[in-house]
Amino acid sequence: MPEGDTVWNTARVLQQALAGDRLTGSEFRVPRLATTNLAGWTVHESASRGKHLLLRLASPRTDHGDGGGGGERWTLHSHLRMDGTWRTYPPGRRWSARPAHLIRAVLRGPRAVAVGYHLHDLALVPTAEEQRLVGHLGPDLLGPDWDPVEAVRRLTADPEATIGTALLDQRSLAGVGNLYKCEVLFLRGVSPWTPVRAVPDLIGVVTLAQRLLFANRGHGTQSSTGSRHRGQTTYVYGRWAQPCRRCGTAIRRQEQDERVTYWCPTCQPERPG
Repeated sequence: MPEGDTVWNTARVLQQALAGDRLTGSEFRVPRLATTNLAGWTVHESASRGKHLLLRLASPRTDHGDGGGGGERWTLHSHLRMDGTWRTYPPGRRWSARPAHLIRAVLRGPRAVAVGYHLHDLALVPTAEEQRLVGHLGPDLLGPDWDPVEAVRRLTADPEATIGTALLDQRSLAGVGNLYKCEVLFLRGVSPWTPVRAVPDLIGVVTLAQRLLFANRGHGTQSSTGSRHRGQTTYVYGRWAQPCRRCGTAIRRQEQDERVTYWCPTCQPERPG
């Protein structure tokens, strides 16, 4: 599930595979970038902002030829949403992660080839204009701008919204997806249908979310329980009808604003509206 930690991990993989190299070729299988050729561009940095990936490059048109990427800066932006991913391969290795018809971008470097599958919102913009793509986002749980007080201020701007819906609003805090929403609310004992104004400790909620994402950086398996063994990584998410790990009550699931929410009705009792 591509949530903030998954995107952070992906950015680090691209950083290790491409940063500092001049691209030897590129291919884009989306109409808006179909004629774009990044051969000769220098990869300066790979970064994440919430669920957004930002690959910063230097154009060769104004590069001084020193290999340091001193040219005009551009950013290749992509969003993974529910099903996107970037994979890297040694040059000459078969691209085996997913079917070829899902490929949206290919970046070839001297050390690695980066292949983007089922990417969304793919765009190439001047780095100075990144803010028009990510400027609407709230504090990034894994970024230097993380500020729990600001995240709470944004959450409380709509006090009647349910907390399950509010935590997924990337304008309030950037990086929480459906898995962490369900797990954080279970651990805090809060029903997902509680209005934001009735949540007793919002600072505690957002702080716990940040701690969980931070703990999962660098890991291929997301865990909120502390275990990375199959079937033991979550308390409620994906565990419909299974017994709660705390009280034994059957875990419930229900659609909430087009997302499936999991919760324990005993450990997360609904509070009066």
